Amino acid sequence: MDMERARKVIKVTRRGQTTIPIEFRRRHSIKEGSRLIIEDRGDSMLIRPVPNLEELGGSLSKKTTLERLLKVLGESREDKD
Repeated sequence: MDMERARKVIKVTRRGQTTIPIEFRRRHSIKEGSRLIIEDRGDSMLIRPVPNLEELGGSLSKKTTLERLLKVLGESREDKD
């Protein structure tokens, strides 16, 4: 999928909700119950799927939790500021 063509205009409901287009959900394996990260980049927002540790299958998957990894990631970003 060409990144220039990978844009869609979506509408936000009065409750602040929106729908991710099906082609993006399929491409990024986003299903009901999937978790997403939304990052404020000042003039834009970035939405990314949260990787499922069990699917990644690495050695860390049995030793840590998603919440712990996100905390470590947040702390490392704060250190760079």
